[in-house]
Amino acid sequence: MANMYNPPHPGELIKEAIEALDISARKLALALDVAPSTVQRLISGKSDMSPEMAIRLSAVIGSSEHVWMGMQDAYDLWHAKQKIDVSRLQRLRRPSLIAGDA
Repeated sequence: MANMYNPPHPGELIKEAIEALDISARKLALALDVAPSTVQRLISGKSDMSPEMAIRLSAVIGSSEHVWMGMQDAYDLWHAKQKIDVSRLQRLRRPSLIAGDA
């Protein structure tokens, strides 16, 4: 059974930050020292958060790079869980050790 929560793509939060800072995506790109198209792809959800971008965003917008990467991980894991059927998989278990067996 899949979780009901669908975490947002990190780009949605970057878009909100752009609005809150009252700047353009182009100005954010300049501050991040990346191409405007890179920011556009990220805020539209067409590209994923990279570790490099997480470091840049941490320096320019705030929050730690771990928070930015965590957002991407949560987004990716949720979407993977929607696609993968684990109903036929069986957990491997370690054989139980009976007291006295040596």
